[in-house]
Amino acid sequence: MSRSKKNAPILMGLEITDVAAEGKAIGRYEERVVFVQHAVPGDVVDVQVTKKRNNYFEGFPIRYQKYSPIRVEPVCSHFGVCGGCKWQHLPYEQQLIYKQKEVTNNLMRIGKVQLPEVMPILGSAKNTYYRNKLEFTFSNKRWLSLDELKSVETFSDRDGLGFHVPGMFDKVVDVDTCYLQADPSNGIRRFIKAYALEHGLSFFDLRNQVGFLRTLIIRTSSNGEVMVIVVFYHEDKDAREALLTAVSQQFPQITSLMYVINEKANDTITDQEICRFAGKDHMIEEMEGLKFKIGPKSFYQTNSHQAYELYKVTRDFAALTGNELVYDLYTGTGTIANFVAHQARKVVGIEYVPEAIEDAKVNSAINGITNTLFFAGDMKDVLSHDFVETHGHPDVMIVDPPRAGMHEDVTNTILTVAPDRIVYVSCNSATQARDLNLLDVRYRVEKVQPVDMFPHTHHVENVVLLIRK
Repeated sequence: MSRSKKNAPILMGLEITDVAAEGKAIGRYEERVVFVQHAVPGDVVDVQVTKKRNNYFEGFPIRYQKYSPIRVEPVCSHFGVCGGCKWQHLPYEQQLIYKQKEVTNNLMRIGKVQLPEVMPILGSAKNTYYRNKLEFTFSNKRWLSLDELKSVETFSDRDGLGFHVPGMFDKVVDVDTCYLQADPSNGIRRFIKAYALEHGLSFFDLRNQVGFLRTLIIRTSSNGEVMVIVVFYHEDKDAREALLTAVSQQFPQITSLMYVINEKANDTITDQEICRFAGKDHMIEEMEGLKFKIGPKSFYQTNSHQAYELYKVTRDFAALTGNELVYDLYTGTGTIANFVAHQARKVVGIEYVPEAIEDAKVNSAINGITNTLFFAGDMKDVLSHDFVETHGHPDVMIVDPPRAGMHEDVTNTILTVAPDRIVYVSCNSATQARDLNLLDVRYRVEKVQPVDMFPHTHHVENVVLLIRK
């Protein structure tokens, strides 16, 4: 192996040997770890280094000297540019191996706690068309492919509708076919783009904050309902109604058609008014006979089928007999709380977002569940000793925090309250491991079950059962 110019190093013949925690491939140059995009173990590549640090490099392949025998052909034509499915070149069985390894390594190296044998990861039955929600961005500066850049043609039409290029907020990959969400998702997106081009509707300029069409959100449920939300930058009643009418007529299977006028600098719509144009203002998702109301702002696990597997593991770990008081921390819209309510004496849910708590209450009501209570507020403020005295000492705690994990004040309160069992659900095993280390003074890890919710990405959920020592 050799290295070229000092200012722009190229590592020749780097052998890829492993996969890192964030999904990048790993090789070694002298004493340094090299993180490489778009490679898999077994590849031998020439790597253009883009970042140099004392103990590691980062880069991307400029030539493959040898392809790995485990490499597979990505199904998506946008692979390598769109950041949505970075592992499509890795067989799904291998993806599961590396996800299992990541969970185990994080719990051991960061958590430093005594572990039982980690149970085999639960793979997703579907690894394409598994998402129930996608958000697309309109842009008048679509990403040009290498072939387009090399051509002599001048591209006056730069309008695109798709996903952001990783690391570039103002560049969007114009998506033709996406393999993440089932029909009619692709058809709806293609129709809206074609209609907009035909009728001269302007696509948003993310850098200069001008344009008409901003984002498109498509949500689907497992029972066939479809929700479409079109976000406009400013109001143009005639143009807006003509577009939405055309969409409604073209796709009669849409059960909820809504729109937003978002004049803010950012794309979030959680603080915006969402207006109903046609159909209902919500969808209904079903799981084991329970119904969950999903509004345009509601959080729901984006892999519906695998969410059921995740919640079954959570319920099994909780080992409820019908006599327990359960605290469900970070309850969201109360999905887990309502899922386990029939096996508990009472479930108390706490969540930061007030709208989510209102959804949680509705979900209990429509299912005739009367043994749940929900409270909104910052977890470290709500979960206090006074709260426990008022609502009872929990026998079981279920915690499902965001990627950042739990605030240290929350961890300290849990240690003081000391329920018999804690079921810790996490989408980030690194922060989960950090929290397990803090809980280790009073709890031992009894079970560990990784669950894959997002095929073709490095993300993995993990469920840990903690028993009070």
